[in-house]
Amino acid sequence: MLCGDAGLAEDLVQTALEKAYLRWDRIEMADPFGYIRQAVVNQHLSWVRRRPWRERPSGDAVELDLYVGLSDPDRSGAGAGRSVADPSGAVERRLAVGAALAALSRRERAVVVLRYVEDLTEQQTAAVLGVAVGTVKSTNARALAKLRVAPELSGSYVGERA
Repeated sequence: MLCGDAGLAEDLVQTALEKAYLRWDRIEMADPFGYIRQAVVNQHLSWVRRRPWRERPSGDAVELDLYVGLSDPDRSGAGAGRSVADPSGAVERRLAVGAALAALSRRERAVVVLRYVEDLTEQQTAAVLGVAVGTVKSTNARALAKLRVAPELSGSYVGERA
């Protein structure tokens, strides 16, 4: 959710873990998860700074789903008789949230992800990002205001009737 791309996220985590492994004897064991979380955020910020010089993947999740057979538009063939739960609603929601997060600034997205996905407090988020607690509060307020009016999230997913 921090970077909006699952493949890139895996690469960022892998790179952060590689760097941590080399320094594992010097990492404070009181909070190794905090150290790794900080390393992933730092790795993401470093990648974003160099982003214009990196290659950018094309395509989208729908193309990938069609390629691997998760979505079969005509449902004809060998698996036509199987009843499979339709994941399209969850996929649409995930894509909508991803698009709304992509519209936020780097800092806003980082604050929202750390606060609501990683479930960190304002103080912990401020420490991870290296900013003041007031900056986290104001950035969070701006990000939530943007998300409330985001056209991608125009329908409320909380309490939504089927």
